[in-house]
Amino acid sequence: MKNWKERLLLGYRTFTSGKANVQQSLYKDLIVNGQKPKIMVICCSDSRVNPSDIFHTNPGDIFEHQNVANIVPGVDSLGSSYGTLAAIEYAVTVLKVEVVVVIGHEACGGIKGCIDGMGYNSSGYVGKWISIFNEVHERLLKLNIPKEKLQLEMELEGVRQSLKNLMTFNFVEEAVNSGQLELLGTHFSISTRTLSIMDNKGEFSSF
Repeated sequence: MKNWKERLLLGYRTFTSGKANVQQSLYKDLIVNGQKPKIMVICCSDSRVNPSDIFHTNPGDIFEHQNVANIVPGVDSLGSSYGTLAAIEYAVTVLKVEVVVVIGHEACGGIKGCIDGMGYNSSGYVGKWISIFNEVHERLLKLNIPKEKLQLEMELEGVRQSLKNLMTFNFVEEAVNSGQLELLGTHFSISTRTLSIMDNKGEFSSF
């Protein structure tokens, strides 16, 4: 048996004999009564960033959507982005979540790819996806940010842009304006395990 398969099966057995066994009533309730998460989290597909670990949540607590570089496209850049937008629409209009949290993170490979020009190469799917943030990259370049700080600043600006893009959709805008929904920007440092939260002015502070 291949190592990855052994690892998955071992993990599954540990899960069923441990956490899943302890939470039997929770899983039954989630099937009988359905899921009712109050939080949606949009995060990167990066294997080092797990919202359930970061926020120490149980099954049914958060509705997660992961994609490369935690990008939310705007209404004018739909392209082939329907998976991300369908998840957001479902969370807001069907599940009626109370907050959508966008999490950027340290050392994001998608953001690095955008900085390196991958978004201008339309030969691959990743490049096409990352191109959504080309304008963000160009905006930061005009500010003459030092090269060693550009990665972090791009990660933070990407979160800001995704929050702005969320508001380009009528169902999100209506829910926010009516007070039924809040939007929250965050950034997670993998090396220090520090979570930073964005305020109304777009500034990030460690929590």
